[in-house]
Amino acid sequence: MSETKRMTIPGAEEVLDLYFPVLDHGFVALVDYMGGDPAIDRAARTSYGHGTRKVNEQRGLMRYLRRHKHTTPSEMTELVFHMGLPIFVARQLVRHRTASLNEYSGRYSQMPMLFYSPKAENLGIQSKGNRQGRGDAVSEEVYESFRKSSRDTRAFAIQGYTDRLMDGVANELARIDLPLSTYTYWYWKMDLHNLLHFLGLRSDSHAQWEIRMFSDIMAGMVKRVAPDTFEAWIDYEYSATTFSRMEMEIIRSPFFTNTKDAESDVILETDSSPTYFREKDLLARGISKREIKELLMKFNEPEVPDFDLDLSKAKSPEYFDDIIAKAVPAVDK
Repeated sequence: MSETKRMTIPGAEEVLDLYFPVLDHGFVALVDYMGGDPAIDRAARTSYGHGTRKVNEQRGLMRYLRRHKHTTPSEMTELVFHMGLPIFVARQLVRHRTASLNEYSGRYSQMPMLFYSPKAENLGIQSKGNRQGRGDAVSEEVYESFRKSSRDTRAFAIQGYTDRLMDGVANELARIDLPLSTYTYWYWKMDLHNLLHFLGLRSDSHAQWEIRMFSDIMAGMVKRVAPDTFEAWIDYEYSATTFSRMEMEIIRSPFFTNTKDAESDVILETDSSPTYFREKDLLARGISKREIKELLMKFNEPEVPDFDLDLSKAKSPEYFDDIIAKAVPAVDK
């Protein structure tokens, strides 16, 4: 590698252009980045030149910035990803409008016939408590029916797409009946501030499982580009919680007791002993039943994942290039 005057981060350089498999045919690769913790430090301390800060001072500043929500300096760091993902997952990523992206063109090129197929443990019934989520896994019979239906639908779509191409129909129209499970590909760039916001939503336990698989790998790459900022984000945002005004009033007031009485109907399990309080007392303070449930969840042990990447699972760009090339329909117009 030739010498460069640009800022480089050893941890990021180690994973640059490594392609990490996601789902059955997808991938995420960090293909470029600009900046890192030193760039954020430099932007925050504009009166100092590059390299004038000690390592411990840099970490302290990164933690101060995240703790006090001073986010502008983190916009000075950017990451560029190359991704292969099902269209229905891609539609969730484009919801984050602060990204810049350039997608594989189904108008210019023929679409690879690669489709996402969920495993049995990931095919769940509709959640009763979350209208946009899934619950327990479906029965074996339902899963087999789902697999057969998907297989038949895709076979019909592939045949229709191929026939249209053979008939000379334009690429942009030949593709219109392909299902949402079809894989698409893009380059996706975002600054670190907005990327951490994305990770906070998409690596959350309430996010759709498929997008979490992509987000978690991206989080591992962010950790390598800006480890001090990432550590602070985990401590002060991802694994932290906030309390509303009403929740703080409840916590400060004598609602909680270690003694159960006849009217105690809500229990908070703690490491030491159960804590009891009356739901009707909380409702009288203007807090809803759903908010009571959410308040109880805030006392649970926080999730503190490490998001470390398993480098042994990484593939070369050529590995996926070959898979994609073989999946493009062979047509002779």
